[in-house]
Amino acid sequence: MTSKHPSSSPSGSGDIFATTRWTVVLSAGKGGTPLADDALEELCRTYWFPLYAYVRRRGHAKEDAEDLTQAFFARFLEKNYLQGLSAERGKFRAFLLATLKHYLSNEWDKSQRQKRGGHAPHLSLDWRSADTQFQIADASAAAPDKAFDREWAKALLGKVIGRLSAECSSEGRSMQFETLKPFLTAGKGALSHAAAAKTLGIDEGAVRIAVHRLRKRYRTLLRDEIAHTLADPAQVDEEMRTLFGAFSR
Repeated sequence: MTSKHPSSSPSGSGDIFATTRWTVVLSAGKGGTPLADDALEELCRTYWFPLYAYVRRRGHAKEDAEDLTQAFFARFLEKNYLQGLSAERGKFRAFLLATLKHYLSNEWDKSQRQKRGGHAPHLSLDWRSADTQFQIADASAAAPDKAFDREWAKALLGKVIGRLSAECSSEGRSMQFETLKPFLTAGKGALSHAAAAKTLGIDEGAVRIAVHRLRKRYRTLLRDEIAHTLADPAQVDEEMRTLFGAFSR
């Protein structure tokens, strides 16, 4: 199923968008609309792994965590929760975690466990690599809430890199992107522009320009993606500090 992105209109900054996926979902409320349903499903597909990892860190075994996560999303996509927890509604990240905690504490009945593949709304998730990804992520042994923010930030960055890769591919610059992608997260001077120039068959000055442009587009897409999870896009800087601060905890 192809998700439809809500149309975006630029705010004063030029980088932030007044209409976000999360505001589309909230404005539709419990009744929903096709556009809001697509926006909510895309958000859930992007950020399901941090919730699965959180459930694992709460002590649930692999199979139970898969069932719990899938059953939670089935309930969530039915919009059983969108009228509650108003204090957390501004940020999709905070709302989703608070809703999951509520579900785990009050609404999970093992005798009525909903197995994957049931008749409720179903979010197709790739469980094949989830356990391996969790084992790697859990090496830090961070507290569940702090680890959740870090996994959320990783999922966000993955989404942004995917968007940037698709853009470059559509413009015939796939090789350039793959060569220059490490520059997006490397510190200043950590990578050789000369080596990249040799790989791409262009001069070093052209590489520096290309890296500058790629980083600029990366920052724009990053802010856009964060904004889509907020009811108030003006909170982008605050949310960015929170998420990337999780890497230093």
